[in-house]
Amino acid sequence: MLAQYGIAVPRAILVATPKDAADAVASLGGSAMLKGQVLTGGRGKAGAVRAVCSPEQAESVARETLALTVKGLAVRSVLVTDKLDIRNEYYAGLTVDRQARAVGLIVSAAGGMEIEQIAATQPEKIKRVTLDGAEDLAEALAPLFADRALLNEAVATVQKMHKLFREKDCSLVEINPLAICSVPVRASEGTPDGVTTNRLMAADAKIVFDDNALWRHADVAVLRNPEECSTEELEAEEAGLSFVSLDGDIGCMVNGAGLAMATMDGIKLAGGRAANFLDVGGSSNPRKVLDAMRILLRNEALKVILINIFGGITRCNDIAQGILMARAQVNVPVPIVIRLIGTNEAEGRALLQKAGLIVARDMTQAIGDAVRCAKEGATR
Repeated sequence: MLAQYGIAVPRAILVATPKDAADAVASLGGSAMLKGQVLTGGRGKAGAVRAVCSPEQAESVARETLALTVKGLAVRSVLVTDKLDIRNEYYAGLTVDRQARAVGLIVSAAGGMEIEQIAATQPEKIKRVTLDGAEDLAEALAPLFADRALLNEAVATVQKMHKLFREKDCSLVEINPLAICSVPVRASEGTPDGVTTNRLMAADAKIVFDDNALWRHADVAVLRNPEECSTEELEAEEAGLSFVSLDGDIGCMVNGAGLAMATMDGIKLAGGRAANFLDVGGSSNPRKVLDAMRILLRNEALKVILINIFGGITRCNDIAQGILMARAQVNVPVPIVIRLIGTNEAEGRALLQKAGLIVARDMTQAIGDAVRCAKEGATR
């Protein structure tokens, strides 16, 4: 994708077998870098990024790399890339600067390292620039690039990153390292063989896209890896629910993202652990509650379900009908704690009480009950 926007990148071939890795290295001239493909950082430290000097070595290294697991993720493919002659490394990343309400550039001469590590140990090595036209980009980058030609390349690279960031609805476009590489000058340019020049090249990159904008970027949507989302998250997306899997045992069903976050905070404060974030949204369709319940119950670690509804647009009686529908159609083997308040609260409460369910009005009380249920379940 960087290449599509005119940013210099090394040649690369994606392979899934040791034999294909050997063939790829041969096509790249006999030496290359092999990079295990997993959706996490720290690959180099885990031994998943290695240099090879022959197709035979590539086959052996690829076999070892494809057997690795990095931070719990199995390596299933390897990117074979040109082995660059790197003279210096920089970090360049574009993200959303919420305080400035603009796209912000983070740049550092300490490339090749994790930016979080640089920020923690050497914050003076990080420069931040707001890309709103108020600050001259060339002037901001000049202290990092003494060579005028490289400075011009750096400015052009950031501008292309910015274009990609805007057009593809990104939340992060990161090049690490943005490397100064020694590359041969083509003989067609009137120079003898063996003459080299320094060029900027994106040796590695990370791009994060806004999921809410994927509907208008089919070319990005098809790149999604299955391991990015759990089965529950994919099912929730199809049902129009906002869902994120977590590692706790208290299933959460809440209306509204803010209330859902507050509920999770309350659970943590009370000594419990949320099993998920789940926002059923402002819809009053009882079917959403049924879908949400089915998704929650996929989690075998679940010990209790906490339903926290503050009815505004969402009508409490419709939520109550959805809960009863779910109990009738799905086996619910864990306790349900319900907090229901707001629009049509009396009707919803009456429906649930008639079915023998206890409904709280106080959020803190409901959270406390859920945490106690989870702890009792753990000791049975």
